[in-house]
Amino acid sequence: MAVYRLANNNYTFPPAEMAEQDGLLAVGGDLSPQRLISAYMSGVFPWFCYDDAYFWYSPDPRMVLFPSELKVHKSMRSVFNQHKFRYSLDTCFPDVMKACAETIRSDHEGTWIGEDFIAAYTELHEMGIAHSVEVWSGEKLVGGLYGLAIGKIFFGESMFAQMPNASKAGFITLVRALQQAGFTLIDCQQQTEHLATLGARGIPREQFLDILSVNSYATTRPGKWSFDEAYQLT
Repeated sequence: MAVYRLANNNYTFPPAEMAEQDGLLAVGGDLSPQRLISAYMSGVFPWFCYDDAYFWYSPDPRMVLFPSELKVHKSMRSVFNQHKFRYSLDTCFPDVMKACAETIRSDHEGTWIGEDFIAAYTELHEMGIAHSVEVWSGEKLVGGLYGLAIGKIFFGESMFAQMPNASKAGFITLVRALQQAGFTLIDCQQQTEHLATLGARGIPREQFLDILSVNSYATTRPGKWSFDEAYQLT
């Protein structure tokens, strides 16, 4: 199949089903809020920039987590029972993104999170669409993750940990809060062993797009998020 070239003045995407086998659908465009929101609502996300061109993907299968399928293993239950970490939402979004960018990953060299990505997603954060989870040990930020909330789906982007289990604990805390708030799905994009241990699994892209079509009628919860004393979303 052909890889599409995006026009600068058109924020629509070709059908996700037209993606290459590796998930690559289109090249070009920008990281404007309009294009990013259109991308996620179309089942597409930007993965990296090469030679000043953005690469947009829609993998098949799609890694997702249904909140009711969250797995909390015994080792993680002890982390929560011991109150090892403290959690917050939307208190230092750019810092979380920068920490994710600095994380060394085993699956590829470098990172796709450049300064342009940080600026673009921070703008979405200021619009109340992108959110961060922060995990603290004392006053030190030791883990976290960020993503977008559109309708009743949280589109996860990246996470980091500077202490064992910090990112897992933050993710579990977020999923529990999202479930209480009525969210139906967490999009994890690419399959990873880390997320599979927490209950995430691959589903056919067609099924994911069907879920997106229903989600388009759901009301988005914009604005700055926070946790209450029981770590429920407020």
